Amino acid sequence: MRPFLAQLVQILIAALGGLVFHWLGVPAAWLSGAAIGATLWGLTGWAVPLPRALADAAMLISGAAMGAAVTPEAIAAMGRYPGSLVLLVIGVVAISAASTAWLTRISGWRRADAVLASVPGALSTVLAVAAERKAEVASIAIVQNFRLFVLIALLPSLVVLTGDGGNTGALIGEGFPVESPGGMAFILLGGLVLGAVFKQLKVAAPILLGATVMSSVSHGTGWVTGVIPPVIATGGLVLIGLFIAERFRNIQRATLKRAFIAALGSFTVGMVVAALFAGMAAWIAGVSFANGLVAFAPGGLEAMTVLALILGLDPLYVGIHHLVRFLGIGLVLPFLIGWLQRDRTAAAE
Repeated sequence: MRPFLAQLVQILIAALGGLVFHWLGVPAAWLSGAAIGATLWGLTGWAVPLPRALADAAMLISGAAMGAAVTPEAIAAMGRYPGSLVLLVIGVVAISAASTAWLTRISGWRRADAVLASVPGALSTVLAVAAERKAEVASIAIVQNFRLFVLIALLPSLVVLTGDGGNTGALIGEGFPVESPGGMAFILLGGLVLGAVFKQLKVAAPILLGATVMSSVSHGTGWVTGVIPPVIATGGLVLIGLFIAERFRNIQRATLKRAFIAALGSFTVGMVVAALFAGMAAWIAGVSFANGLVAFAPGGLEAMTVLALILGLDPLYVGIHHLVRFLGIGLVLPFLIGWLQRDRTAAAE
């Protein structure tokens, strides 16, 4: 019973953090509040790892909720996105280059480590490559996680300041018709099956992507209408907040202190570059600056697409951009780091 009670306590604390942020009117309250509440709980030393099954359940629910926003009209709007996606590719290179320059020239990092820390998102891929290449995994993880945490905590408020975001104070799906039990079961079970296929193919965030694709196709064709019950969707956000908070555990304070300035500088220069490209892409695609900002924000695929849903933005536009970025990074990064390390070895000889 003790492991069960420990899980229950930390879930309740994360939910309490979301509830407090909701009462305070903080945008994306249930996600950011849960992440901050769970992070503070982790400092007590009593936190326990979130079971993989619960993390997968959160991704499954959030993916199903995101797909409900895909309508035939939204699909027709994709014709405006090619130019924006081209800018995304250029923007990823520019964001990585700017952050790498800060880490190498100001913080004195090795170039290969700086590149790994500067890649916008794709944390699991980055850390896998870092471990395989014997890079400074702890420092890289701090820089990557700092960027994600700040985006989750501050980006919603920034979006609201731009005048966009139509769902900041409501639960996901509140006020819309709820899916039938049969339709919900079809999407969730289909998402699990498709997620298992994506996992075998080594695709990033397989469960989230599987549920999103299943829900998007079902809603886009009109076969399923309605949304995931708001209470269930909100519970998924609380679990994702816990999942994000876990990334900050087990990091030594000395390492955290040493890498903090590097993380802050890297995030700042990367976000400035991202905002510039977001403005251009939003103009080309005919979407709001808030949509462009979240689509180009250098955060994780799961967190940013869920954030778009919470804020009442266009999850299709945001999700496509982050998926393209994620897949591109996964294909290119191992080769890039290998080339950088071979180049460094040759120079040493």
